[in-house]
Amino acid sequence: MPELPDVEAFRRVLRRAAGAPIEHVEVLDPGVLRGVDAAELRDALTGTVFATPRRHGKWLIGPVRAGPRHRRDEPSVVFHFGMTGSLTWVDGDTERHPHDRVVIRCGARELRYRDLRKLQGIRLMPDDDGVGSLLRDLGPDAAHINPAELGARLARRQRTLKPALTDQGVVAGLGNLLADEILWRARVHPRRGTRDLTDADRRRLHRTMTIVLRRSSRVGRVPGWDDWLTGHRDDRNGACPRCGTPLRRTRLGGRTTVWCPHCQAE
Repeated sequence: MPELPDVEAFRRVLRRAAGAPIEHVEVLDPGVLRGVDAAELRDALTGTVFATPRRHGKWLIGPVRAGPRHRRDEPSVVFHFGMTGSLTWVDGDTERHPHDRVVIRCGARELRYRDLRKLQGIRLMPDDDGVGSLLRDLGPDAAHINPAELGARLARRQRTLKPALTDQGVVAGLGNLLADEILWRARVHPRRGTRDLTDADRRRLHRTMTIVLRRSSRVGRVPGWDDWLTGHRDDRNGACPRCGTPLRRTRLGGRTTVWCPHCQAE
């Protein structure tokens, strides 16, 4: 499932397409369009270019411009990648994948939105106010939130920590893999109460989150490296890469959660 580092990689993909004149938009499967039809998307984009894209949590915003810079009253394409989405920038003669759903042609290159399950998709917002309205219920981006704000948002009400971290209204961008990795590295049990955290716990969580996001964003994914929990969490007989203790797993907030009972004692 794409999480913040994956979407950061897709932002870099879209950045490469920025400035290239859009010649044609081909909607191969309208099932990925949300609130816009194929003709509307094609008419809005043809003859324009993407301006510098930005990311907020798991959402990717591609402002469109007809002139030298994007204006607030110009549209934006907003991508969400659900569980199986991706974005590629390829030569136009590259063989298409069966799950390529929307193709934006820019000269000899194409921007392709691919998605197997089509749980989310592509939206066209008419202006910057529309983008703001779409994203207004999201918390601050996990890569930019400061320690005090993270602590305050977690302490608003008593909740189980792991589901609170993956709640996009609390902090935007963390998914199942990142939350487990951060908690394991910070040595905090995923069932801790948000209001039971000490000041030291909150500072350590923020510091760990920053490190994990920085390293994973560099490679554009949540890595399954051997010294990361993610490298072992899918092994039913997996052991903690730090202490060798057999890992435990349960479901919290409807999601599989993996932790080390020694390093993350309750």
